[in-house]
Amino acid sequence: MSAAGHRTSHQPPGIARFEARATDADLDDLRARLAAARLPETETVDRAATGRRRWRQGVPLADLVDLVNYWRTGYDWREFEARLDRIGQFRTTIDGLGIHFLHRRSSRADATPLILTHGWPGSIVEFVDVADELAEPKDAAAPAFHLVIPSLPGFGYSDKPATEGWGTEKIAAAWVELMGRLGYDRFLAHGGDWGGNITTILGGRFPGHVLGIHTVFAEAPSGVTTDGLTELERTWAEQTRHFWRHRAAYAKQQATRPQTIGYSLVDSPVGLLAWILDKFAEWSDTEDSPFETISRDRVLDDVTLYWLTRTGASAARIYYESHNSLDPDLRVDVPAAVTMYPRDIEKCPRPWAQQRYRQIVRWREPERGGHFPSLEVPGYFVEDVREGLAAVLAAHPTRVVAG
Repeated sequence: MSAAGHRTSHQPPGIARFEARATDADLDDLRARLAAARLPETETVDRAATGRRRWRQGVPLADLVDLVNYWRTGYDWREFEARLDRIGQFRTTIDGLGIHFLHRRSSRADATPLILTHGWPGSIVEFVDVADELAEPKDAAAPAFHLVIPSLPGFGYSDKPATEGWGTEKIAAAWVELMGRLGYDRFLAHGGDWGGNITTILGGRFPGHVLGIHTVFAEAPSGVTTDGLTELERTWAEQTRHFWRHRAAYAKQQATRPQTIGYSLVDSPVGLLAWILDKFAEWSDTEDSPFETISRDRVLDDVTLYWLTRTGASAARIYYESHNSLDPDLRVDVPAAVTMYPRDIEKCPRPWAQQRYRQIVRWREPERGGHFPSLEVPGYFVEDVREGLAAVLAAHPTRVVAG
């Protein structure tokens, strides 16, 4: 992997334009490893099983073989590198750690700064297909945004922390510093998964900088009960409990022994692919394959980014740093828009969410979508973010636009 960074006269001090190019040798090595992969035998589930039952033991062998063959012979990483360049890539150093981010400014004079934060096993890949529409809406009445899309520490082209301490609280503070360096003293924030956790912290800890938030993640404070919940909300609560009791071994592993699983994730592209594909399949709103709604290329963009940057272990450490660490006493008083997608792995009933997010100005429960809405239902996602943040801005007493 070769990378070039340089600061032009158009960039604020401390911000360097960034380009990343995988070497031909890196890509040849990846293809050679894929061709030489040692695979296990076929899973022992009923051969007649269909839909989600096929995935009961994890990624089915036939599905993995098909995707590995496409990765080796048909997938084009260079096209994704070009897409990142078109959006605009940059790096800066915060608290001694290099942070990579995309920065897509809108041409609209009334655009509002918005930071979008991804989670795991996602990356900046989650937002490449929606960036242009959020920055340059065709409808002049729709809100426009100056987008900042950072790579979490240990993910993608951000540096890997060499010491403990880069948990979600520190990341949120780093995001405030990042936005300030770009001239965005007041801004909006969106996120899901770990990005939703960080967005919650941004809204709760930094109300002087954060105008409001849009999140597809809401975590209730401790001590809530099911008293007064609707039947649907009780179902959500039970589904979330079931997930953490029976389907969260990946989180326990990464929260307790990230280094151990990291050797496999950094050494084996097939192992990395299976580890991540399993989550795209289980957490998306599909019945038989994640590719019913998410393109193969987008999943491989994500996995290849992890592979080329050797971040399987360092990304897993966010669980070690921050799993179950959201302050139970943290309250968010800035305006908040919350969306709970039906097939997400965690769904928080609104009465519970309101105990943490004190000013929910818009709440939505769409009919479709899972854990990766920007990839699964991008059209709905864009409209939801626009409408949610429009409601947030309308509720804010002093809307401040940084241009």
